[in-house]
Amino acid sequence: MSHFTEFGVDIILRCWIQEEFDTYDHNAHLFVKLQFLKKRSKIMEIVAAKDIIFALAHSGLCAAFSRVTNKRISFLNLSPDEVIRSLFYNKNNDSLITVSVYASDHFSTLKCRTTPIEYIRRNQLDAGLPLFETESLKWPGFVEFDDVNGKVLTYSAQDGIYKVFDLKNYSFLYSIPDTNVQEIKISPGIMLLIYERTPSYVPLKILSIEDGKPLKSFKHLLHRNKKIDFIEQFNEKLLVKQEDESLQILDVRSSEVIEVSVTKFMTPSAFIFLYENNLFLTFRNRTVAVWNFRGELVTSFEDHLLWHQDCSTNNIYITSDQDLIISYCKSEAAVDDGTGAVHKL
Repeated sequence: MSHFTEFGVDIILRCWIQEEFDTYDHNAHLFVKLQFLKKRSKIMEIVAAKDIIFALAHSGLCAAFSRVTNKRISFLNLSPDEVIRSLFYNKNNDSLITVSVYASDHFSTLKCRTTPIEYIRRNQLDAGLPLFETESLKWPGFVEFDDVNGKVLTYSAQDGIYKVFDLKNYSFLYSIPDTNVQEIKISPGIMLLIYERTPSYVPLKILSIEDGKPLKSFKHLLHRNKKIDFIEQFNEKLLVKQEDESLQILDVRSSEVIEVSVTKFMTPSAFIFLYENNLFLTFRNRTVAVWNFRGELVTSFEDHLLWHQDCSTNNIYITSDQDLIISYCKSEAAVDDGTGAVHKL
C-alpha cells in the first residue's frame, strides 16, 4: 500500500510487487568462509544501474540481479573473506565501485574496485580493476565519491593528507595537507575546510574543487565553552549551529548573518540540500522539515512520521527534479506496518 500526498489531497494506491529478489543463498558456504556472510541479514543499500539491481546486505554480502531475466547474476564478493561496505554507481563511465574490507587485513583497510556494468551483466567480475592502490586507507582514513562535482576525495591518516581524484578516469588532481583540518565539506564547485577550533572562533577556508586553489579564508566567531553541533556548506551559504544557540546562516560573500532562534530550529540528525530549489531538508525525531536560506520554515510534513528512528537519509528518495520526496513512514492505522509517502516539495 502506498500513501501519496500532494497539494493536501490524500490518495491511497495499491502497488503490486513486480518481482522479488533474494540475496540469501543456501550454498553460500561454498564460496564464503566468514560465518556472518552465510546468514540472512537486512538489506542496507540498493543501487539501480540500468537493467541491473545491486543489493548490499548488512553482513557485507552483495548480489547483482538482472531486471531482464529477474534472476541473480552473481555475488560481487570476489574473495571468500571480502566484506563489501558500500556501493557507488559511476554514471561517468557506467561502472560500479565497491568499497570493501577483508578479514585477512583485520577489516582495517578500505579497498576500492571498479567493474563496468557490461561485464557484471556478463558475470565477468574478474574484469574489474582496483582503484587508489597507492593510497593507504586504513581507519580512520576514508574515500568519498562526489557525483555532483565528479570528484573522489580520499584521506590517508597514515600519510596525513587528503587527495582529490577525477571521477571520470580516477586520475590524481591535487592534494591537501591535513594540518589541523578537522573536516571537509563538499558543495557544488567548492570545498570547505574546517580547522581545529579555538575557544572563540573556528578557522575556515574555501577551495575551488577543480584545482584546489584557495578562494577565501576567514574566521567564524563562536560562543565560548559551547560545542559545535554542525557546520554545513551550501554554495555561498554557511550554516553554523552551537549547542543551545541559534542557527546562524552566513553569506560568505557579503558576511551577512541571519539567525534562527533555537526555539524554532533545533539541531537535526541529518540534512539534504536541494540544489535545484535552493532549499534544505532537516530530519529530526522521525520528522521532516523544509527550510530556505533566509531561515524560514517553508513546510513541515506533519501528517506522517518516518518509519526509522535514525532518520537516515538512505531511507529517503528525492526525484532528479527535486520536486517530489518519497519516504517510508509509520502508518496511522497500523502499529507494525508502514506506508510509502510522496510529498511535493
